[in-house]
Amino acid sequence: MNRRSILILGAGKVGRLIAVLLSRAGHYDIHLATRDTTAAAALFEELDLDDAHSHRVDASRAADLERLMTLQRFDAVVSALPYHLNPAVVDLANTHAINYFDLTEDVGVTRYIRETCAATDTVFMPQCGLAPGFINIVANEVMSLFEKLDTVKLRVGALPQHSANALKYALNWSTEGLINEYLNPCEGIEHGKLCTLQPMEGLESLVLDGIPYEAFNTSGGLGALAKTYAGKVQTMNYKTLRYPGHAQAFKLLLDGLKLSDDRDTLKDVLEKAIPGTPQDVVVVSVLVNGRKSTGFIEESFFRRIYPCEIAGKRWSAIQVATAAGLCGALDTVLADVDRYSGFVPQEAISLSQFMDTPFGQYYA
Repeated sequence: MNRRSILILGAGKVGRLIAVLLSRAGHYDIHLATRDTTAAAALFEELDLDDAHSHRVDASRAADLERLMTLQRFDAVVSALPYHLNPAVVDLANTHAINYFDLTEDVGVTRYIRETCAATDTVFMPQCGLAPGFINIVANEVMSLFEKLDTVKLRVGALPQHSANALKYALNWSTEGLINEYLNPCEGIEHGKLCTLQPMEGLESLVLDGIPYEAFNTSGGLGALAKTYAGKVQTMNYKTLRYPGHAQAFKLLLDGLKLSDDRDTLKDVLEKAIPGTPQDVVVVSVLVNGRKSTGFIEESFFRRIYPCEIAGKRWSAIQVATAAGLCGALDTVLADVDRYSGFVPQEAISLSQFMDTPFGQYYA
């Protein structure tokens, strides 16, 4: 396979692991852009990544991004930046005809990419990662087993393995991303039609592999799936999994303390009060029912992902699940890039294609 040059913007929890995974695949040259090149260089040295290069950039400055993207001919740019910085990256990738991938869960950013880049020759694939991302690939695969679809339920949780705080949660992910999920409107399908669902509503109790959870509506997890299947399924929704009692405690912050109207304060409270943990677990569940020739049938998919060691370094479950999701999507598309163009939803990739990449092993 020809070597490809990848520009990664952002060296946070997931950006660093994306760089490691792509470098270890053996057919990518990695350029990791961050404000702190010292930390990036130390990571490369620690993990012996000879084909990785670091670049200093302030991603909030368009001039910095422009300079970086014209540095050389990149085959793809991966944005692991906060979601609100992505539109500027999209515009530059479009201008310079660079294939684009990101991790955004934000519905507005994805809508902007769909509207701006639908007719381009290069690839624009947002919402790679876990949810949206891998969960959409799985759901599309399970739905393909049916002649007529009825109900599709996507459930994903990034959780501490052991929880002792009042929220029964650990802050292992972007705080801004979490707040977006909990406060922004959610897409779904009801009675065969696209609809808007309220966040943190639709609370349900369920047991998966013997462990009790609760689940409620959150924004962004469906990706483009609802638009793809509108009119083809009666009910489709995405809900976040948490341990029982989390929703009630969190609503005290939102409603009782009125922090739903003050996201900055909510972010500050969460980051001061909720610890992270290296002992996390990611739970992925898809349940589909509908008609087959044998009658009304239910099919399901279930996975747990735990922290693991990669390149001699321990990485959390949410880091592994998210980074592997993006790398698998990127690797599949770039291996046959002439097949794809414009806005590309996650469901354009089959589960078998994803699992055949070097990154599918982390979901096996």
